[in-house]
Order: sequence, then structure tokens, then C-alpha cells
Amino acid sequence: MKYRNLGKWGLKVSEIALGSWVTKLSGTEAETTAKTVVNGAFDAGVNFFDCADAYSGGDAERFLGKILGEHKRSEYIVSSKVFFPMGSGANEWGLSRKHIVEQLDHTLKNMKLDYLDLYFCHRFDPTTPIEETLQILSDMVAAGKILYYGVSEWSPVQITEAIHLAKENHLRPLSVIQPQYNMADRYIEDEIIAICEKYGVGITAFSPLAQGLLTGKYRKGIPLPAGSRATWQKDKQLLNLLSEENLDKVEKLLPIAEKLGVPLSTLALSWILRKKQITSVITGASKPEQLISNVKASELILPDNVLDEIETILDYRPFVRKIG
Repeated sequence: MKYRNLGKWGLKVSEIALGSWVTKLSGTEAETTAKTVVNGAFDAGVNFFDCADAYSGGDAERFLGKILGEHKRSEYIVSSKVFFPMGSGANEWGLSRKHIVEQLDHTLKNMKLDYLDLYFCHRFDPTTPIEETLQILSDMVAAGKILYYGVSEWSPVQITEAIHLAKENHLRPLSVIQPQYNMADRYIEDEIIAICEKYGVGITAFSPLAQGLLTGKYRKGIPLPAGSRATWQKDKQLLNLLSEENLDKVEKLLPIAEKLGVPLSTLALSWILRKKQITSVITGASKPEQLISNVKASELILPDNVLDEIETILDYRPFVRKIG
């Protein structure tokens, strides 16, 4: 396993991270498998484990905290997120001082931790001034409850404003972002990567396999695999990704992966890590063999000719418009 600094900061993060489960695992066969995967991740050199308060109403935090508690605190980096409703009250969601203070305490209690390494604003809260959010996050860093804070799905303008407001108000800086990034969704290449590089902000990318599209399990002209996410996901995000155009790209990418002797998923993760601005890729693994494939991406360096071939297949065209 290779490690990268969190942007310009001193924290060393494994290139491959493990995301937590969003379903209740207590007392199930899946719980045993999940424990095996987490411990296997440790053995493989993974040191970053990502979670969120909204995952299964806190069950995911409690489950992950229980397993992590079996390891030395200095051996791992753990994150959580805040924003989504955790109750029906008017103040039980968002990024207000009240909700962040209360929810951070819940998260620490759930995970049985004294502090989080990383804490993310899951979404942007238009009902709360950014200054209020940044101030309380800075306060929590000063209090030792979090070490670094960041945001997840924020726009380039929102990220830039937060960076400058923190500096102007002498607050602890925004140090990391967690955006979606994969072969099918490259929007961060247009502006966000450059912003992060300029200000030394780390990037921990989520959904690197486009919800399974880039594993090769979904093929053109073949029925959806029984029990796969595409057959039960309520919000239909994956079904929208399974377009004819995307499936055509998968068919062209599979021979490249085969030629390299790796699964398509490993190729897709390694492709993300080609960007030096990416700190870590947050992967999911419900089976030990998936973890093994994911970890291999940290060892795989894609030659320039392969990257050129992939670029031709993806045919990405950034939206660039001259202003003025």
C-alpha cells in the first residue's frame, strides 16, 4: 500500500480507503464478513476508514467504531460527515452551530472515540451562513474533537468562498474535500482539482466505481445480475448510469484491463490515482475478494499509452468558457 499526504498537510493517508456499510449488520452473517473485510484492510495497509452519521441512523458508525476499537488509535484515520436529518426537529439537520456540536458528540459516542481525524460537511446548507459553519468547525479543531475538516458535495464557488473566509477570519483552514469522481463523472477536473492544488486541499474521492458500472458486472445486452444494486436501488441513480453510451465504454475498457491482467475495477481505481492531487479513493467491499482487487490499484501504474487509450474511449470534454 502506498500513502499520500492529505493535500499540503502532514497526515499520511492510504491511497485506497474503505467506506463503511450503510445497512444494519448486527447479528447477521454479513457482520462477520464485514469484520473480515475491515481487518483484512488493516492487513493490506489501509489506514483510512470513512463513515457518516446518516448511514443507517448511526448504526454504521457504531459498527465501524466497534471494529476499529480493536486496533491502536494511531494506526487508523477515521472520518464522518454531518448535514442530513437525524430527527424530525427543526434543528436536527444542516450545518448550524447547534446541529454540528450535537451531532459531532453523537458521532464520537457512537464510535467510542475522543476525536475524528476528518469531519466533512456532507452537503451545502443554504440556510446557514458559511461563516457560522466554519467557525464551529474551527472551534472543534481547537477543542481537539476533530483534526481536519472539509466538505463533500460543494460547488467550486462554495469551496473557494469557504477557503477565503477561513483565512480572512483567522480560522482553521478547510483541509480536505470528498467529491464524487470516476471515469463516468469527471466534473472535478474542470475547476475543483485546480482549486485544491492551489490551496493545498486534499481530495478523498467517493463512488470511484460509479456504483458498480466500472466493475464489469453490468454488460450491454445482458440482463441485470440477480440481487445486484441495480435491481433494488430506490433512487435509480445506477440505472441512469447504465446508459448505452456508458455500457459501450465498459465494453471497450474490459479488454484493456484483461491485457493488464487485472479486473476492470482495479483499472478504474488506478486511473483515478493517476492524478497526484487525489489523496485517497474511498472504496466499498462487501466481500474479501473485492477488497483484494481494490488494494491492487495502489500497486498498478498505468503506462502513458494505456492512459491515452482510456482517454480516447472516455472522450471527456471539459466545459470551459472564457469569461469576459
